[in-house]
Amino acid sequence: MYNISQLYLALFLGLIPLPAKLQEDIIPYVRSTDPWTIKINHCLTENTQVPFWALISFGAYLLGKLGYNVMTFHDVPEAHKELMAEIDLARADLKKMGVEVD
Repeated sequence: MYNISQLYLALFLGLIPLPAKLQEDIIPYVRSTDPWTIKINHCLTENTQVPFWALISFGAYLLGKLGYNVMTFHDVPEAHKELMAEIDLARADLKKMGVEVD
């Protein structure tokens, strides 16, 4: 039951491409003959791509921001000196234990 509703939602939102006749007449089938329900149904099918493109745009923005931050990443000389001091300390400790390190 859950898979059928997922498939129907994907078809209804237009995520699975179908011929225009199927997409407009068969997939958004409403059992009610009430004009209000039919009007809402047609309004929903007109704007189904907006959330999809909003998600794509947000993802593109985040990828651009990530790329910019990687491109403008600043080196930290103090952290480099501290790391090299820790490496020298580890080498000294290993030499005391009899381990040879290049």
